Amino acid sequence: MIKKQDKTILPLVNPEEEAFLAGPQSRFKDFKFSLKVLAEFIRGFRTLHFVGPCVTVFGSARFEESDHYYQMGMDVGGRIAQMGFTVMTGGGPGIMEAANRGAKNVGGKSVGCNIVLPFEQFPNKYLDRFVNFKYFFVRKVLLSKYSYAFVVLPGGFGTMDELFEALTLIQTEVMKRFPVILMGKEFHQHLYDHIQFMAEIGTISQVDLELFLLTDSIEEMEEHLNKFAIEGFGLKRKQPIKPSKWLGEEA
Repeated sequence: MIKKQDKTILPLVNPEEEAFLAGPQSRFKDFKFSLKVLAEFIRGFRTLHFVGPCVTVFGSARFEESDHYYQMGMDVGGRIAQMGFTVMTGGGPGIMEAANRGAKNVGGKSVGCNIVLPFEQFPNKYLDRFVNFKYFFVRKVLLSKYSYAFVVLPGGFGTMDELFEALTLIQTEVMKRFPVILMGKEFHQHLYDHIQFMAEIGTISQVDLELFLLTDSIEEMEEHLNKFAIEGFGLKRKQPIKPSKWLGEEA
């Protein structure tokens, strides 16, 4: 059951972002905004530096615990954690919560990059560590920086944004080719059909259809992660980098 949203509640706009996107500001305001972005990056680096190799799970915040896709999210998170990865999500409710919960249920590590919104989003209770972000673009960079794979469950605009940005960066070789897995054949079938259509008319190449896997199978997901994340990147268990007390870091 998907949570119903109150359409009468309009999202609040961050005044700083609204001013920044409105066009040219004074040099001082643009410089001040840049410093705030830099500070958010540094805070994210310090929080997530020791979380270990991650697999990032994307999905809608609007699914309830009773929904089939919530259970799928728990199964995905649990299996990823059992493979030795830290489960990273957007930190919120719904499928994000389910993936973090699945990791915790099997004794795995669970972290989140939470976006501060006036509705829908708040850190879920299954996170070992999380960091709050004001800026979507900073959050998306951090979700990619520590991840060796993306697993995409059913979601909305935000999930699609994250999926297609990853595919674009991999396609253009800006980002190394790490595995992208779409979980949920029935939900994603129309999307997959349209991607095939794009290949047929030539707006993408036929080879681009190999940039992701579409499946319902947890076992197939695990096999894909083993082949393209663990073996593909030569991941080995090693001693983690030790935190520096002088820098006020925590493991």
